[in-house]
Amino acid sequence: MKEKTNKSLFQKFLNGIEKVGNKLPDPFILFIALAIIIIIASSIFSMFHASVTHPGSGEELPIKNLASGEGIQFILSSMLDNFTGFAPLGLVLAMMLGIGLAEKVGLLDYAIRKTILKSPPALITYTVVFVGILGNLASDAAMVLIPPLAAMVFYKIGRHPLAGLVAGYAATGAGFTANLFIAGTDVLLAGISTEAASIIDDSIVVTPLDNWYFNVVSVFVITIVGGLITDKFIEPRLGKYKGGAIDAGLEEDHPKAGKAFRNSIIAALAYIILIVITIFMPNSPLRGEGGSIVPSPFLDGIVPIILIFFVIIGVTYGITVEKIKSSRDVSGYMAESMKDMAGYIVLIFAIAQFINYFSWSNIGTWVAVNGADLLKEINFTGIWLIIGYILFTASLNFLITSGSAKWALEAPVFIPMFMQLGYSPAFTQVAYRVADSSTNIVTPLMPYMVIILAFMQKYDKKAGIGTFISLMIPYSAAFLLTWIILILIFFYAGIPFGPGVTPFL
Repeated sequence: MKEKTNKSLFQKFLNGIEKVGNKLPDPFILFIALAIIIIIASSIFSMFHASVTHPGSGEELPIKNLASGEGIQFILSSMLDNFTGFAPLGLVLAMMLGIGLAEKVGLLDYAIRKTILKSPPALITYTVVFVGILGNLASDAAMVLIPPLAAMVFYKIGRHPLAGLVAGYAATGAGFTANLFIAGTDVLLAGISTEAASIIDDSIVVTPLDNWYFNVVSVFVITIVGGLITDKFIEPRLGKYKGGAIDAGLEEDHPKAGKAFRNSIIAALAYIILIVITIFMPNSPLRGEGGSIVPSPFLDGIVPIILIFFVIIGVTYGITVEKIKSSRDVSGYMAESMKDMAGYIVLIFAIAQFINYFSWSNIGTWVAVNGADLLKEINFTGIWLIIGYILFTASLNFLITSGSAKWALEAPVFIPMFMQLGYSPAFTQVAYRVADSSTNIVTPLMPYMVIILAFMQKYDKKAGIGTFISLMIPYSAAFLLTWIILILIFFYAGIPFGPGVTPFL
């Protein structure tokens, strides 16, 4: 009876989360509504002649009324500029031209599958987690590809397929914070962070490399933690698999896929060697003043450099497997990848309006300055403030699952506020990323949960949402705790989070 009551309470909790989350509007409508709220708030603030002293210039800034004649002129005249000038838009679309090409010709799919399938049995768990983390290069496609592939591999070698499935999902869902490479996520978040930082200081630029050192370390740390959770906790809990025979076949590779992959690796190495030689040659155009790398044209141009990298390996693979037979095929695959970005482009239009209204009205500065003053008054300003922010964002993930939408909502508030406390935008961004990634995998609102449940029921017809949540909670808790510890290590040891990036301004 007690077990039944516990299950009922737990189910009610999950149902409550799902009910509240489902009542939230689509992210596009949400940001349109927020923009309208900013218009109304600016009107109320201006009625009471509210103002704020700019922390940099010392200038007294009144809250400007977006509903006034001047405000309406701004809304109409800036709408297109807000959209086309929004920093993440061009950066992310450019990145996806290259990454999308590599995905559409089959290179990323082949690399992921072969890495897992050729892994030694003793290392298979860690390989699944490692590849899952790196899979975010393929964006959300990794969540559909890697978990079922991992389940199939576990089944083939006599291990419990659900252990492989949840390990793959945990890695891909939580892996958006970590990668050895600069991914689309880095570009997107950095662009939003730059826009938010400009509320206080428009000279600050957050680059896609600003969290890279932390991301690289996270790959190996989370791989070990995810592997240990799977081998020492999840699989023993599941026990020996007693299901029937499963058709777990694999799609046949193109006859020239292996050769194409080797050619792509050769092309990648040649390109990397060329870049390295260019960086270290005398009077290199990629080095900054005095021969520096931080800052430098190399870092400023990292997105085009990565774009060209993926175009080169994608074209090399595509030509070898005969998916690219003319120049039209290259642009065709790039166009297909842009179709996948349509929802993002629509969302960016609404986000850009919200952030610019927040900035132009000076409400963003007002919130940042007064919020920082409040935190100072209650003496809540140290590293534990950042830990508290991490826990807040991790909880918010149960209501808003879109990482980009949530950061677009949080960044204009928390980046300027934490800048007033002396923290760099890139550091606040790291805190956001670990929080968002850790609870991605347990929220019932994640759209890919339904897909994973379907695969679970392929191997265990009795599996349901309770099974899913109970298997994912250990990963979520372990990842969150591990990342908090890792942030503390970086913070107290003075380890940079990226090239020249410290926690403080």
